[in-house]
Amino acid sequence: MTAEATAHEGRSGRGFDGFSPETLVSAGRTFTIRRATEADVPALVALLRDDVLGAARETGAARETGAAAVGRAGAASGSAPASPGAEETDPYARAFALIDADPNQLLVAVTEAAGQPDSAGQAEAVGQPDSAGQADTAGHADPTDHIHADSTIVGTLQLSLLPSLSRQGTLRLQIEAVRIGAAAQGVGLGTAVFEWAHECGRRFGAGLAQLTTDKSRTDAQRFYDRLGYVASHEGMKRPLD
Repeated sequence: MTAEATAHEGRSGRGFDGFSPETLVSAGRTFTIRRATEADVPALVALLRDDVLGAARETGAARETGAAAVGRAGAASGSAPASPGAEETDPYARAFALIDADPNQLLVAVTEAAGQPDSAGQAEAVGQPDSAGQADTAGHADPTDHIHADSTIVGTLQLSLLPSLSRQGTLRLQIEAVRIGAAAQGVGLGTAVFEWAHECGRRFGAGLAQLTTDKSRTDAQRFYDRLGYVASHEGMKRPLD
């Protein structure tokens, strides 16, 4: 991995101010990690939608119960990943504006230059926390129609710096909404992205990395175990509507 920024870039500014694009090389393929732009949002949402839990949460099926929710989510995940329609874009645009304006938030697009060979291997099982704080296995989205500066978005994640008085004022790195598209699976990119996230957090002053994972995601839990995460807490959620 290479970085344009210095090793202590985060210490002199606010949050992720000063973040610059960085490069990852995995299995001979080169990926760029950069700050996401508003134009990237449809491709990022397509990645979030591409599994059963993600499809339910991003289409509203998570608010349903019983067979209706299962059927709707299954139908969504069984089809090609879709970008949000015009009637759905406003909530994502508002969310992106809030994220982009907050120096403690870093929404990332992982891109690959056009023309690099796709992996011939099987998709690796990578646990990925979604935007609601739950973890998913590796997404299967392949938003090849979204090209930015002759590159394709193949993954995403969101990092948050959380100040806290606990643990002697330790700054926490929250890792959420990680997705690796099908075209970039099987080359170790999931592991490389998490290793990058840990190093990025350290550079910007964080002393603890944390995430949450859906209890049904056993593959994700094994993946996190391999990365050194410990299931030390029980997470709980409650809708506010």
